[in-house]
Amino acid sequence: MSSPTTSRRRFFQHCTAAGAALGFPTIIPSSALGKDGAVAPSNRTTLALIGCGGRGTDVVKNFLNDERVQVIAVCDVERESDRYNKGIIKKAGTLGREPAKRLVDQTYGTKGCAVHEDFREVLARADVDAVQIATPDHWHALQAVAAARAKKHIYCEKPLSLTIAQGRFMSDVVRQSGVVWQTGSQQRSDVHFRMAAEYVRNGKIGKLKQIRVGLASDNRDNNGCASQTEPAPVPEGLNYDMWLGPAPEAPFCPARLHSNWRWFFDYSGGNITDFGAHHLDIVQWALGMDESGPVEFFDLSAEWPAPGSLYNTAPKFAFAYRYADGTTVRVKDKQEFGAGIAFEGELGTIISARGKLDIKPAELRKPLAEGDVRLYESKDHFRNFIDAIQNGAKTAAPIEYAHRSITIAHLANIALRLHREKLRWDPATEQIIDDADATAMLTRPMRGPWKLV
Repeated sequence: MSSPTTSRRRFFQHCTAAGAALGFPTIIPSSALGKDGAVAPSNRTTLALIGCGGRGTDVVKNFLNDERVQVIAVCDVERESDRYNKGIIKKAGTLGREPAKRLVDQTYGTKGCAVHEDFREVLARADVDAVQIATPDHWHALQAVAAARAKKHIYCEKPLSLTIAQGRFMSDVVRQSGVVWQTGSQQRSDVHFRMAAEYVRNGKIGKLKQIRVGLASDNRDNNGCASQTEPAPVPEGLNYDMWLGPAPEAPFCPARLHSNWRWFFDYSGGNITDFGAHHLDIVQWALGMDESGPVEFFDLSAEWPAPGSLYNTAPKFAFAYRYADGTTVRVKDKQEFGAGIAFEGELGTIISARGKLDIKPAELRKPLAEGDVRLYESKDHFRNFIDAIQNGAKTAAPIEYAHRSITIAHLANIALRLHREKLRWDPATEQIIDDADATAMLTRPMRGPWKLV
């Protein structure tokens, strides 16, 4: 494999040649050439975006604003569509690979961003150092494994995986490949969540009585097309077969795509995996269980969509799980404190949420003392990823941590779907104990020709 410096030089030479061949002048601002104190192209990390929907486009803006990064390619099975943003998620304009290219080119003042429909073309490029994966969950494993084996550094959105077996495989391959990995669990770079975890680790609220977690409820209509459930012609510009990829064959309908895919077990796991990937991850961090997990699930209940509904994940749910030391976590779609985490100890309570850290009684809120446990500090989740690539720093959200956290959400979904009263788990062997039907749900087949090998 070519060195990153050689690859980047080749990329800029290619851009200049391509511009001339197309008959327009290649306009490259002085910052892109390393003038005016900017980082020279040969020292930048070249990055490609795989998945140009709302989340992918929002995240790549952070990399576009990092002077150490050059975004050189975008990839999506959707050319351009306004179906992303007609519902609760409201964004101006359209999304897809062509709008993403326009965003990149406008930011740099060039016309050099390449466009791809197939992620394998991106991974075959020697001039790509890193990829940002922001596709639906059912694609993460295939794309991440292929990227790791192609020696691309990876920023991958949460939830990490579609199944526990996929997550284990992904983590093993990434470790073996030696590439840098950052999970898009940005709460690990949030001061409020880090402080809450440090207070718990250092016993500032006394012995834990229990932890309560509020996620989110309802299979909300993100794209405004939830009522359009009848099979329809595939829109021009959408490679729908590629969008399905390893998922089961299913007819196209507008209700199936563009953020509403979260409400299908074929593609995701509902709010339990969506928000659980964030909040259950912070619970793991606070308990020092980043490479382990609970041993038992109980008090399981859920309300399911009506029979025959297109969406099949639980809009309302509750479950509890227990660690080997007896620490109990109770999770609901709604808590009275909203979405977040309440650590309840013998001396007081900490409620941590986005932009919020509430400590009661107030006198418990004191600076950590010398000798107290300090957790890894990242102030910017995206720059932290580039730091790790360029300087060898540790990332805030390694893949093994993400795998262990999303395993909890997957196990909860398995137990709920099977209407279990209890489910026992061995975090050391990563096996369900004495339940063959549940064990069978640790993995699932992939639609041909896709295989995870």
